[in-house]
Amino acid sequence: MDKMESTRDQLIQLLAENGDAYISGQALSDSIGISRNAIWKQMKELEKDGYQIEAKPRVGYRITEFPDKLSSNTLKWGLDTAWLGKTILHHPTVDSTQAIGHQAAREGGPHGTIIVADEQTGGRGRMNRSWHSAKGKGMWLSIILRPKILPNHAAQLTLLTATVLADVLDKYDSVKPFIKWPNDILINEKKAAGILTEMQAEQDQIQYILIGIGLNVNQTRDDLHEDIQSKATSLRIESGNELSIKNLIQELLIAFEASFDKYMEQGFLPIKKKWESYGFKIGEEIAIKTFKDYWRAPFHGISEDGALCTETEEGKPISLYSAEIEWFNDTNRE
Repeated sequence: MDKMESTRDQLIQLLAENGDAYISGQALSDSIGISRNAIWKQMKELEKDGYQIEAKPRVGYRITEFPDKLSSNTLKWGLDTAWLGKTILHHPTVDSTQAIGHQAAREGGPHGTIIVADEQTGGRGRMNRSWHSAKGKGMWLSIILRPKILPNHAAQLTLLTATVLADVLDKYDSVKPFIKWPNDILINEKKAAGILTEMQAEQDQIQYILIGIGLNVNQTRDDLHEDIQSKATSLRIESGNELSIKNLIQELLIAFEASFDKYMEQGFLPIKKKWESYGFKIGEEIAIKTFKDYWRAPFHGISEDGALCTETEEGKPISLYSAEIEWFNDTNRE
């Protein structure tokens, strides 16, 4: 980051922290270490970028509106969280936010750090499947967590994240989300979002967990590749409206913090119940394929460690941690 960008970021941060109150040019000058004339010039540059700034002689400056584009500062403006998103790393283009997140976590990135990108060129999901992450069309972000939980409970945070995302999407008209085990969000039986959780841990201690979220927001049908049009969708396609990605990210972060804090206080049971309220095809028959067998059985829900609860061919209860599930009659849609 060059000196001008650093000065501008400091200026925006000071104005944002001051909220609706004015801050004098002299106070800004003293804090940043540049002249009052340089402060005025920076304000004019911010206005060119879309910031709405109100200036009153002998009173000072305040930001009345941030541009809708993504940046660490626009995301922090109005973000009412206690610990999540206090550090936000924004990049116009990355290979994947997960790759940046791992690097940031290894370098000491604090609990609650957010990595956000306008575009991913190498986005990926579970089993290293590619995820199309077009510029300005979706929510592409990762969250660094350092929870004091045992490593074998990490999968619970994947399920928690799915419920948070479902809750946020459920507020939008014409959008009824379902969670396809373990972590895909479906709308009208088409995939709108995916979650990828990765962990660095020792035997009994988590160093960090990295949760990646990809959500299709403003794609039209033509924006989706032909090979996925029958099985993928976006909020714009389903709601008929173009949505603010910035606002969606802020809604997600506020809801995630509240859900995570509740989880740390009350455990997994409330998350399990909520997950099952959104669970795709719970109570219905699904086809299950393992290394040795293939059978059909009812989907009963999830266990406390995130396993899929179903039955053997003989009707005996069983929990599956890895299996190929055929959710649709058309197996090409899996």
